Amino acid sequence: MALEMKVPSPGESISEVEIAEWLVKDGDYVEKDQAVAEVDSDKATLELPAEASGIITLKAEEGDVVQVGEVVCLIDTDAEKPSGGKDKEDKSESKESSDDKKSEDKKEEKKKEDKSSSKDKEEKSSSDSKETYATGSPSPAAKKTLDEKNIDSKDVKGTGRDGRITKEDAVNAESKPSMGSPGKGKRSESRSKMSMLRRKVAERLVSVKNETAMLTTFNEVDMKPIFDLRADYKEKFKETHGVSLGFMSFFTLAVVRALDKFPAVNSMIDGKEMITYDHKDISIAVSGPKGLMVPVMRNAENLGFRGVEQEVKRLALRARDGKITVDEMTGGTFTISNGGVFGSMLSTPIINPPQSGILGMHNILERPVAIDGKVEIRPMMYVALSYDHRIIDGKESVGFLVAIKEALEDPKELLMDGNIEKALEL
Repeated sequence: MALEMKVPSPGESISEVEIAEWLVKDGDYVEKDQAVAEVDSDKATLELPAEASGIITLKAEEGDVVQVGEVVCLIDTDAEKPSGGKDKEDKSESKESSDDKKSEDKKEEKKKEDKSSSKDKEEKSSSDSKETYATGSPSPAAKKTLDEKNIDSKDVKGTGRDGRITKEDAVNAESKPSMGSPGKGKRSESRSKMSMLRRKVAERLVSVKNETAMLTTFNEVDMKPIFDLRADYKEKFKETHGVSLGFMSFFTLAVVRALDKFPAVNSMIDGKEMITYDHKDISIAVSGPKGLMVPVMRNAENLGFRGVEQEVKRLALRARDGKITVDEMTGGTFTISNGGVFGSMLSTPIINPPQSGILGMHNILERPVAIDGKVEIRPMMYVALSYDHRIIDGKESVGFLVAIKEALEDPKELLMDGNIEKALEL
């Protein structure tokens, strides 16, 4: 029996996915629950498991965009699992030998057919204006158009039979911007299709710039108090909890505290209404194999240092391994982005819609600063808050960022209630 495998719904509002990669070949025997493909939605990359064991027949190509519920492969559940051993090898070799002989016979027949039809083809080409061309070759009309537009035929994808370039292809082709006089070095280029996830991220980023009144405010943080805390407790923290005491826990808890003081930053616009949340679902921007991922730490207000560090590690690993789910990236109320891990000194992070605010962390550099009238070298970080000015006023945005700065520069009192070991659960 042939079992039809259809694209399951990755999540609400997702109607189509893209076949990113087939993990098996057409005609392979697959086991039930074996991953047979990776599919990209506009939010995540997911694995497609086989629904039964049997011989698989692929019905879609890599790069195809398919609708949710569409059949992408068939599994012959009546097929027996291939057995190994010498007999199989002998049969395989015998089949290959037979196939080779058949292939040679076909080649000989083809040569005879080509010779017999060569004359007919030559006569036809002299009287028929529709000549045949190799793949990627333009017709005379297409070549003329391409020459007029100064476009190389290698840069045009043909839609005609066997990939031939038609006049319509030439008319629709866009000339590339001039690169000036060519130099002596290599000047080749390559093209690759953007994944559905990357295309969606691009669309969302552009829409944010066009549809929100985005503004960014900046401040700087003296990281010495956190450096001192980590130096004293990071080894014991890791031994106790199995995770490192990083910067994300300090920043997350500082954000939770600031959101309590300025609830408008934990809000978003829905039509003509403003929705303010009593929970803090903090999105964290991480880099995944398919692009930027933004998994969510649920109810971060209920997490301590250990809880935040464990959740950050769990989500980051799932994103890195391509196992993150749509549900794990949905519903955040505020985002933290750490460009400092890549060396960024200062940036204006873009809001993650429909949220209204995002905090940008940056790299830490030792700089001379004035401390009590004296110049000292301190580890300093620039921080940035991008916010939607439609619902967050300047006073609130600046106050929010100042509250984060205060908490980070005095973590013992403002984030740990004066008891470091209790806060770190040591």
